[in-house]
Amino acid sequence: MLAPSALGWSALGHRLVGELAQRHLTPAARAQVDALLAGEPDPTLAGVADWADTLRDSDPERFKRTQSWHYINYRSSGCEYRPERDCPDGDCVVGAIERQRAILADRSQPLEARRDALKFLVHFVGDVHQPMHASNRDDKGGNAYQISLRTDLEPEAYARKKYVDGVMGTNLHSVWDFYILGSKKLKLSPYAAKLDALPWPPAAPQTRDPSAWAGESCRLIESHKLYPDGHKLDIAYLDAQRPLAEQRVRQAAFRLADLLNTTLADTH
Repeated sequence: MLAPSALGWSALGHRLVGELAQRHLTPAARAQVDALLAGEPDPTLAGVADWADTLRDSDPERFKRTQSWHYINYRSSGCEYRPERDCPDGDCVVGAIERQRAILADRSQPLEARRDALKFLVHFVGDVHQPMHASNRDDKGGNAYQISLRTDLEPEAYARKKYVDGVMGTNLHSVWDFYILGSKKLKLSPYAAKLDALPWPPAAPQTRDPSAWAGESCRLIESHKLYPDGHKLDIAYLDAQRPLAEQRVRQAAFRLADLLNTTLADTH
């Protein structure tokens, strides 16, 4: 499913999830996060939010082993989760969230294992809220749905050769990954402030079940008509879909904060 250009929310999207979640941690959870991330170049949830994607370059073997943890492909026409069918051996984003949360909660685990579990969780909770990461279609989460996008937002360095005369040759997954949020042209802090000024918590069923979060993403693909008619898009599509993308970022942040607040609660 995952092409180099399509690894879930872009760095901006993942860091927005981390930044918003950190603002809503309890003191006990914040102290644990600070202790676990001590020594990181940027010891914040935003600072480690895209770490799981950077493994592609920094640790290719580990990235290969964990690549299937970023998404779920429903092997039916619906969005009902059946672990043995849709997540064999727990190798999907739902199974990864459950497994990494258990490691983080176990204070007998080595600090390094718990630190990595936290970094994975920040990323995967973001991924499971990106609709293209929970698809029941056979186009690899929109990676095989080609798009000609007219945009003045220059692509990331690796994709610039596909950007000609203001038109980007890309795919629907990458549109959701990078262009919908990126075309707002806000940096992390002002964008996070804008989203955090909205009512909290964001409207959503208050469930702690990651399979339910994935099911939401899957159903949004049809209910919000994420697949366009045709393969040519411009700013109109990005503007129309941005409120949904921002809502999913906020829902991911709320659920990440809740997950960490309960998992890292002071039990003494």
